[in-house]
Amino acid sequence: TPCLIATQQGKYTWIDESGEYWRAISFIEDCTVCETVESVVHAKEVGYGLAMFHRLISQLPVHKLADTLPGFHITPTYLAHYAQVLSERANSLDPDSDPEIAPEQAEQIQYCLSFIEARKDWASVLEQAKATGQLQLRPIHGDPKVNNIMMDARGKAMSLIDLDTLKPGLVHYDIGDCLRSGCNLLGEETEDWQNVVFDAELAQAMLQGYLSLAKDFLSEPDYDYLYDGIRLIAFELGLRFFTDYLAGNIYFKVKHPTHNLMRSLVQFKLTESIEAQENTLRSIIQTLRMA
Repeated sequence: TPCLIATQQGKYTWIDESGEYWRAISFIEDCTVCETVESVVHAKEVGYGLAMFHRLISQLPVHKLADTLPGFHITPTYLAHYAQVLSERANSLDPDSDPEIAPEQAEQIQYCLSFIEARKDWASVLEQAKATGQLQLRPIHGDPKVNNIMMDARGKAMSLIDLDTLKPGLVHYDIGDCLRSGCNLLGEETEDWQNVVFDAELAQAMLQGYLSLAKDFLSEPDYDYLYDGIRLIAFELGLRFFTDYLAGNIYFKVKHPTHNLMRSLVQFKLTESIEAQENTLRSIIQTLRMA
């Protein structure tokens, strides 16, 4: 675990002349991070590392944890923001009224609009399960992408880093985000969005690594909603990218005006691939659940 290093005055932050906060964290020897999953073995270790992290922090009193990102992964809230932005921009999305919107771009926008509309009623699935007491808040990492899991020279998961997003949440958010980032081999920045697929073999390896430890703290309802978590987080990120595109690219950093549109297409195509493999993924989860 990365440890905070105290200053000479015994404090864990140092403030410079401009008022910026700094902190020092212990160095983890002989470890690196990978931007993508490099093999099935690597995928299994990524899942194992996330489960070990969850297990080690599972007994922290969640009510004492600050919510570092209020509203994060609350999909209905993102949908409400999307509806607001869409109502403000609806007239400007017509290529007849905006000559800068090319026919291909207009088709992509319509695809995103239809995609969200078809899934908006389902998108509250995890929040509803939490509200009815089926799913419980636990400490989560908040951003367990593949490149936040450090690997040693033997290929073993050694540490999770980037801990500023640790907060109360559902473990399904972390599991879904980990698989979303690791099972799309083209990556979320690809422009070849039509060929994006969710790699079920890598997903199986990640889930195998994760569930080998997670049986210590997962409940029966937790298993029931694993597939929904995997599907939802990809959809949610696509929704956030598309909303930011509609809003004028004010949240995510972009390299060109349609960058967030491309990103949303990637995540929606990934969601489609997950949905097309629902039976396979549910079967994988059930098999590992009974192992």
